[in-house]
Amino acid sequence: MAVKIRLTRMGRKKKPFYRIVVANSEAPRDGKFLEVVGTYDPMQEPAAITLHQEKLQSWLDQGATPTTTVKSLLKKAAAVAA
Repeated sequence: MAVKIRLTRMGRKKKPFYRIVVANSEAPRDGKFLEVVGTYDPMQEPAAITLHQEKLQSWLDQGATPTTTVKSLLKKAAAVAA
């Protein structure tokens, strides 16, 4: 079972809000997931990214791979935090 860290879409039409979740790679985008590790709100200025660092690090240590979009969000969050 390959585990991915990816986005799942929430919110209304034209008002997206995303959760950063850990899910099986074969699960649908808005389907079953293992754990929520953060959120991403692109509608705020600047875009708001919140992460649960301990949960995220434990999943990365276990071998979960982030998607390209999540990888870029993690870089942005690290740049804002630094």
